[in-house]
Amino acid sequence: MGAPIVPANETAILQKLISIREKLTAIKQDRSTYIKSSDISSIYDQIIVEVRKINHIREEPSLHDEQNRVDVVLDDVFQLLSLSLLTVGLTRTAPATYASLTTVKRLLDHLCESRVYSENDLKPIQDRLNEIENIIERDDPTESAEIIQLIRTKANVCEISLKGLIESVAVVSPELAPTLQKLVSIKRQIISVGSMPKLHVTELKKLQEELRQIDNARVDGNFLSPDGNIPDGQNLLNGLLEECHNVLNDFLARKELVADSLRPLYDQLVEMKNQLEGMMLTHRWTLRETDLYNYQQKLQSIDDMRVNGSFLDAEGNAPEGQVVLLYLLRRCYALIYRLLVSSEPVSEALMPVQNQLSTVRKCLMEVKRMGGLSSTRELYPYQMKLASIDNLRVDGKFMIGNAIPEGQGLLNALLAEVCKFSHISVKC
Repeated sequence: MGAPIVPANETAILQKLISIREKLTAIKQDRSTYIKSSDISSIYDQIIVEVRKINHIREEPSLHDEQNRVDVVLDDVFQLLSLSLLTVGLTRTAPATYASLTTVKRLLDHLCESRVYSENDLKPIQDRLNEIENIIERDDPTESAEIIQLIRTKANVCEISLKGLIESVAVVSPELAPTLQKLVSIKRQIISVGSMPKLHVTELKKLQEELRQIDNARVDGNFLSPDGNIPDGQNLLNGLLEECHNVLNDFLARKELVADSLRPLYDQLVEMKNQLEGMMLTHRWTLRETDLYNYQQKLQSIDDMRVNGSFLDAEGNAPEGQVVLLYLLRRCYALIYRLLVSSEPVSEALMPVQNQLSTVRKCLMEVKRMGGLSSTRELYPYQMKLASIDNLRVDGKFMIGNAIPEGQGLLNALLAEVCKFSHISVKC
């Protein structure tokens, strides 16, 4: 069934949101110049106006129950806005958290569905949601109350999902927590190895031996505590152990990685995973956060193709390869999440300067670790580089044309630290 028809009184809003989306997309695609904070702020003001119109029209609570194309386009707009704010270094603003919250919700849904997680997996997400909560609740008089409420609602949905996951692992006694974490790790390793185009039987056999050791440690089918008692959480751990055995045996007995009907999806997900893993290595130098928008859209499109959790073929059947595709899908979500949270409060315009300073700092720390330089003369190249960076400043600010990009405090602090450090890296 398609989305509800857009009401007549929301048609103008839809057209305006589509226009805003096109503007943000054009800015995202323009590689000839850096994204400017002023451009994004101007567009953000337009978004606030449209959100207020929507809220005014939808005063009746019942109108919030159904989503039409206005909501879909508004979500796209906020995704692009959020990523644009990250790109210009405004990471500590409420709307900048939108893309992160969207990815967190997908991750939580997949954790719930897979039932393969431990407290170690949930703690970083909980920390991130707490951080977002602090950003939302910060008393910022310049922020729109409507936008704050929109972000808060999205964060609340994530917190409810997280609470359910935390409660589900709370049934496991602390004595069994290490075993749970080990089983979670083994299952992920099994699926990771089993998802490779070439079957690595040796690696799977090693994991099979680890499972056998965990299995043999049980007494009468129970995991015991050091004092010989039977702690809580037996059903969860035994179920996970059985799942590990089943998945591993399926991979060892497989003839094909995925069915032919799922091969196009598999190829797409592998390509995205490889590209995102490449970004993890080079993001400090090459990543423009808005680039992640296309990946988010593709992943959500693939994810939404599932019916009752499975990818179906033309006949409506669920072919072989479901576990592999779901692993790749979840892996891509996790990579996007890590890239989002690693975004620093520095505009892309100043990232080259930050990278240079970080590199000089890293080199000097390594020199000190190795015992320091033999003479002050060997410090000259570092000091000359720092002097050239210092000369980029105008009245203590790093300028790009007439603009003062975000990240001044961080870069000035880093420059001061490295300059001070450069004077103590000579052997005594």
